[in-house]
Amino acid sequence: QVQLVESGGGLVQAGDSLRLSCAASGRSFSSRVMGWFRQAPGKEREFVALLNWTGGGTRYADSVKGRFTISRDNAKNTLYLQMNSLKPEDTAVYYCASGPAFAGSDYRRYEYWGQGTQVTVSS
Repeated sequence: QVQLVESGGGLVQAGDSLRLSCAASGRSFSSRVMGWFRQAPGKEREFVALLNWTGGGTRYADSVKGRFTISRDNAKNTLYLQMNSLKPEDTAVYYCASGPAFAGSDYRRYEYWGQGTQVTVSS
């Protein structure tokens, strides 16, 4: 059974930084993608960033490009999301997820999800 556990959320001011972590266990993540998604109240879950676990390729939503960086530590089986220059519109519950290589930015293709971590950015 795959387990994904997020941490690192919190309350910050606009312009601040946060780093989210996602500790992964339970299976090999080679040939899979790991993604970060977020969901604000009353809104649909949206794609933030993804990383190909084997090749290291990344993709970002336009809204976070240049501000957020997704990375991994293979030895620790941990996924990170470094978030800089945070804005109030970044406020949401952030989830990490694992899916097959073709999952892309569509959250419906991801099979495993963490419990989420709240990020709140005040203006």
